[in-house]
Amino acid sequence: MSISKRCFGSFGGKEVFAYTMTNKEGSSVTVLDYGGIIQSVRVPDRNGIFGDVVCGFDTVDDYVTERRAYFGALIGRCGNRISGGGFNIGDLRVNVANNEGPMTHLHGGNVGFNRKIWDADAHENEKEDEIVLTLFSPDMDEGYPGNLSVKVTYSFSDDRTLGIHYEARSDADTYLNLTNHAYYNLNGYDGNSVMGQELMINADYYDDVDGFLIPEKEPKKVAGTEFDFRVMRPIGRTYDHNFHLNGPSGGYRLACSAYDPESGRTMDVFTDLPSVQLYTAGGMNGKTAFKDSVPERPRHAFCLETQNPPDLPNRPNLTQRFLLKGEKYDTVTAMKFGTR
Repeated sequence: MSISKRCFGSFGGKEVFAYTMTNKEGSSVTVLDYGGIIQSVRVPDRNGIFGDVVCGFDTVDDYVTERRAYFGALIGRCGNRISGGGFNIGDLRVNVANNEGPMTHLHGGNVGFNRKIWDADAHENEKEDEIVLTLFSPDMDEGYPGNLSVKVTYSFSDDRTLGIHYEARSDADTYLNLTNHAYYNLNGYDGNSVMGQELMINADYYDDVDGFLIPEKEPKKVAGTEFDFRVMRPIGRTYDHNFHLNGPSGGYRLACSAYDPESGRTMDVFTDLPSVQLYTAGGMNGKTAFKDSVPERPRHAFCLETQNPPDLPNRPNLTQRFLLKGEKYDTVTAMKFGTR
């Protein structure tokens, strides 16, 4: 295993660096310290031909231009949406920034973690490399209480497993829901629509949404609907929905599997989180071309964002997951790439 570092540009008067972890076969993952962005994942297809399966850009300026699509970024303090301008923690009312519509908070607000330069430290190991990113989020950052210290460790191994370990502590009761927003196309970022790629989601329930993409209070059964991915099948249509994963609360298990019949590439997603958001990029029509001038197209990629359920603090019927003062936020997600 090895790690290389290069200057990727600048943001806010500071240099941005790209860190590339490469395993013994030549597969690699590139992470930026700007936004904690997964900029590239290069893995082989069934014929041993390497391809980059993450939609992204060649420059920092392009990521800044397309920041509202959150390409590849770490999302915080809260991934997904919060309705009504805020929520309550006990008797405390927390008012957060509404950056999507008049009363919807999306992906951490106006200046979320995707817009920060993280401190980075690289660690080369024999079978697994690590990029450790840290960030301090001050009390009332985008309306959230508590001085928050965040640590995210990206790892990549010889067996093509990309791990994301999220850790955090706050000096006041708060809410935290960290995730990553990488856009995957297993045929390559320069491939076609992902509608023919196949997907399994280990979930009996999903969240239906209103016109503002806010979930209904009660989850619905996937059985007999277009949301039933319990058996692998083609994606087929546009989604932007949360799925409640089966398995014990806090248990690390297989959440999703994806497969591209053309290239033979596979991706298995494991997590100890309760939910995953499937987004199939129906709105991907930005004016900024991807790497090597590949144009953005609708349904060009899919996202599988492991998370707490959207709008969780405003859904008292679900198990609440506030981060209490002094407690540790500690969760793991991993993507294992293969072929068949």
